[in-house]
Parts: sequence; C-alpha cells; structure tokens
Amino acid sequence: MRYDTIGTSTINASKIILGTWQAGKDMWADIDDRETSKAIRGALDLGINTIDTAPGYGDGHSEQVIGTSLKSVAREQYYLATKVPPNKLKYNQVISECEESLKNLQTDYIDLYQIHWPAGTFNSEVVSIQETMDALNFLKAEEKILNIGVSNFSKTQIQEAMQYADIVSNQPPYSLIWRPYDQETNPFCRANNISILAYSPLAQGILTGKFDKNHKFQEGDHRARNKFMDPKIFVHVEKILTELQPYAEKYHTTISNIALHWLISRPHTFAIVGARNLEQVQNNAKCCDFILTYEELIEIDKLSELVTKHMDQSGTMWNW
Repeated sequence: MRYDTIGTSTINASKIILGTWQAGKDMWADIDDRETSKAIRGALDLGINTIDTAPGYGDGHSEQVIGTSLKSVAREQYYLATKVPPNKLKYNQVISECEESLKNLQTDYIDLYQIHWPAGTFNSEVVSIQETMDALNFLKAEEKILNIGVSNFSKTQIQEAMQYADIVSNQPPYSLIWRPYDQETNPFCRANNISILAYSPLAQGILTGKFDKNHKFQEGDHRARNKFMDPKIFVHVEKILTELQPYAEKYHTTISNIALHWLISRPHTFAIVGARNLEQVQNNAKCCDFILTYEELIEIDKLSELVTKHMDQSGTMWNW
C-alpha cells in the first residue's frame, strides 16, 4: 500500500481509501452487512487505513456498520472520515449531526469531518459558510473532530471556506473519464496543499470493464442513471477500455487497477474506492503493486479525451 499526508493534517492515509456508500444499501442492490464487515476489517489487514462514509449513506446505516465492524479494533489503527449533510449546515444542526455520527461510529472523535455538499444543493436551505465553519471550528476545539474538509466544492466555494477555517481536503467525483474538476478546482487544491479525495474513481464500476452497453442494473441500483451508460457515450468508453488492456497485460493486473494507479499517481490525490465484499477490496489494493512509467502515465492521461470530448461533464455524473 502507498501512503501520503492529507493536506496539512497529521493523517497519513492510504492512497486507496475504503468508500462505504454501498454499505448504506440505499440506492444499491444486494448489499449484505456481513460481507461489508468482512470488507472493512479486511481492508485494514491490507493496509487500507482510512474509511470514508456519511450519514446520508442509508440514513446512518453505513456509519453504524462501520462502528460495529471496528468495535474491537484499536482506534489508533485507522482513520475515519464522515460528513455533515447539506440540509444540516446551521450551527446547532452541525453540532447535532456530529454527535449522531460519533454515536453511529462508536468513537470519541472523527479524523476528517467534511461538508458533504455546499449549502443550497438539492434545494437545501442556503446557510452562510461562516456559520457552518464556526460550528466546525467549535467541534475541532472540542477535539470531536480533528480536521475539516469539504466535498463537491468548486474553487470559488473552497476559497470562501478557507476564509474561516483550515481546509485540508476536497472530495470531488474524479476518474480517468470524469474530469470537470481538473479545469480549475483540482489545480487550485494542489497549489494550496489541499488534498483531493476522489470518489467514484472507477466511474461506479464502468472502468472495471465488467459492463457492456446492454447491461441491466437491478431495480433500485442508481448506476442505471450513470451518464456513461448512455449508449452514445458508452461506445467511447469501450475505446478507452480497449486502450487500457495492453497496460493491464504488461503489469499482470486489471484495467481497473491501471485506472486507479493513474489516479493515485496524480499529485495530492487519493482514491475512495467502494467495495461490496472482501474480494473487491483485495483486487483494488493491487493497484499499488506495480509502478507505471512517467511516459505511460502521460499516455493514459491523454486517453481521457476519447470520452470527455464527446460528453457534457457539467452537473453530476448521473441523470437525476
């Protein structure tokens, strides 16, 4: 496993962070708590020492599964990152939400506490960033949270948040085929030592190569609305998958691990990778078992255009 420091924090996080959106079950199909627990504990054995979650993942269920799974593990062996929802950003709401997350996670402190989405997102109430940051700074002074991060923030929104608190990370959707944040937000973060915690680094499984344009997701699986599953776009995704195959063969690995390796090789960038079972965690961890050359990373970087030039990458990655 590879490690790096998140922003200006003291978190020496694994470059692969375990994502637990699936653990919440909401918007996913066939998720088993027992398999999730095995994946969480197995991740630690593989050196994946950082786990990302949110109360929005199954109305707290993801946090609860994590808390139960790690109950017997020494707290200093892992880092926890969770979030405050966009509709709970008033001062007292932030305090209350944090207390609930602490309870769910069965811990006394949260290593990285993030604003999940900016105020006003999804028709939530617009709350001043100063009010929210005041609450986060209070929680930090109380040592209930150790670091403050944001998620889905633009460059302008990060700049505003930085006026009131030390921001160590931003969590955007980011992968080889989804790169709108590379226009200005990611360069700004890198220039200001703010780490990029990329979620959906495999475009929700699209970059694994296990789906085709006719794939039918189970009822309740929100990936059916992923923009990449549009047949007009997927034909271009297939071109990238084909181009990645020789790299996978050269390094005796998978297409997905080539895509993950490219991502974590970018400056100040970590990949939040979800998994529904231990086998998936084990496979994802192998992206650190080889080293692509500088020239290969440049070649792979250029492949992005095979998809990005054919689609609108504004808004979210889903047709909601």
